[in-house]
Amino acid sequence: MNPSRPTTSAFPVVAAHGHVTFLGAGPGDPGLLTLRAVEALAAADVLIAEPEVLEVVRTHARAGVDTPQLTIADEVSAAAGVPVIRDAANLVMEAARSGRRVVRAVTGDPGLDGNAAEEMLACATGGIPFEVVPGVATAVGVPAYAGVPLRGGRGDVGTDVRFVDARNASARCWSEVGASDGTLVVSATLETVSSAAAELVSAGRKPDTPLTVTVAGTTTRQRTWNATLGTIAQVFKQGKVLPSPEGARPVIAVVGEHGAAARREELAWFESKPLFGWRVLVPRTKEQAASLSDQLRSYGAVPHEVPTIAVEPPRTPQQMERAVKGLVTGRYEWIAFTSVNAVKAVREKFEEYGLDARAFAGIKVAAVGEQTAAALVEFGVKPDLVPSGEQSAAGLLEDWPPYDPVFDPIDRVFLPRADIATETLVAGLIELGWEVDDVTAYRTVRASPPPADTREAIKGGGFDAVLFTSSSTVRNLVGIAGKPHNVTVIACIGPATAKTAEEHGLRVDVLSPEPSVGKLAEALAEYGAARREAAKEAGESVSRPSERRPGARRRRTT
Repeated sequence: MNPSRPTTSAFPVVAAHGHVTFLGAGPGDPGLLTLRAVEALAAADVLIAEPEVLEVVRTHARAGVDTPQLTIADEVSAAAGVPVIRDAANLVMEAARSGRRVVRAVTGDPGLDGNAAEEMLACATGGIPFEVVPGVATAVGVPAYAGVPLRGGRGDVGTDVRFVDARNASARCWSEVGASDGTLVVSATLETVSSAAAELVSAGRKPDTPLTVTVAGTTTRQRTWNATLGTIAQVFKQGKVLPSPEGARPVIAVVGEHGAAARREELAWFESKPLFGWRVLVPRTKEQAASLSDQLRSYGAVPHEVPTIAVEPPRTPQQMERAVKGLVTGRYEWIAFTSVNAVKAVREKFEEYGLDARAFAGIKVAAVGEQTAAALVEFGVKPDLVPSGEQSAAGLLEDWPPYDPVFDPIDRVFLPRADIATETLVAGLIELGWEVDDVTAYRTVRASPPPADTREAIKGGGFDAVLFTSSSTVRNLVGIAGKPHNVTVIACIGPATAKTAEEHGLRVDVLSPEPSVGKLAEALAEYGAARREAAKEAGESVSRPSERRPGARRRRTT
């Protein structure tokens, strides 16, 4: 391309040659991305991803990365349901020729993706350098998450494992795989699974051959059915299984005696997580709820953060301004941060005065917990004190040293905090001999109501559980969104919060043994596990609380 000529390209010309990374995003679980994939995404100028994996990969891309939308053709391939992506190669080539670093992300592994193969060939023909970052193949990752190893033990070492796509398999293909007695992994849709089973029986497989069918594999919407080739159609009919939504990921079926289909109940590690598939409402901002949401995901839950408070500057900023100036002039021996918001408030005031983390030189810094400590580290400050036990004001006081005039040249502590904070820390520091400048660094006000669909889910029983981390979160959530439905499991961080919930007409099901968000999530997981075991002992199917509400209907399976 002649750089002196004007161009209508969507990508500005910045270099003679770009580079393309063809990246496998795996079957759906964001945790299955490889380290190399995360590195490539962080360096990308342009991210071209299939709609099914865009949210999986965009999290790791830098802010401002271009994400042009792919065009899915109106027609589909002859085999029923395989989408045809019309303009991906053009987008990839155009972006690369403009000197950009391009990441082309596909579901599963790029080596098994026909569209990616054609695009690689286009790059090779056009002289565009490219690399391939393998991903976890859907046909391998989904059975692993379903608890169906493709080989069942040492005696199956020589077992044949074959893969077939039922959406474009020929009669000859069915004849060949049907004649084998090995394990067969079939990619299909809910509409084609039964017909694929019938094809295999016609080709020679026994009707009583074990079969597992998994939809939405590796995600918290995953569901697996156990059947045989001869009974799968009836199982779907009895279960009123709905067709696959348009554009859904493929259904993965595993056929054969040799895998672990017969022992799936013992090996179903993913779907047996204590909160598997639970929609859990977390009334905090994404920043505040980060570690709590990660913990809930580890239990199989789907956290949904809804902020119940908003943070605003103090009405009279002069007190905060004097305290920040006191930091610089040596007025304080300690500064204690009791929240991420306090760190943010001080950081913003520093930036207003042209200061940075070097202003903390010679001052001891305390953080109430790991999240607050992480916010300080991001600011460039390593805390001198983080509670070794309970992450609260009481825990901070347990580790806080008493004032010693021999070793402490200054006896004053700067405590920037919310306008509604309790006096526990102030009183405890004074008892230890310290003088405290208790400064309002920010105000907390009730947040705006969440979107209408979230409010409806809260009041209508669409959430399986809600975690209340303070009395104010109870009051504010009810105020901005309404009272949670009576089928929703209510979990509270302590007795005071539980009392407030009961005053608002809520039944408290879970009480944390300690005032810690981590222990609160752990207590909810234990409740979920006990509920699951009780259902199994009673011979009932395991269901989520939201599925038990009056009028609840079976939803789409993917």
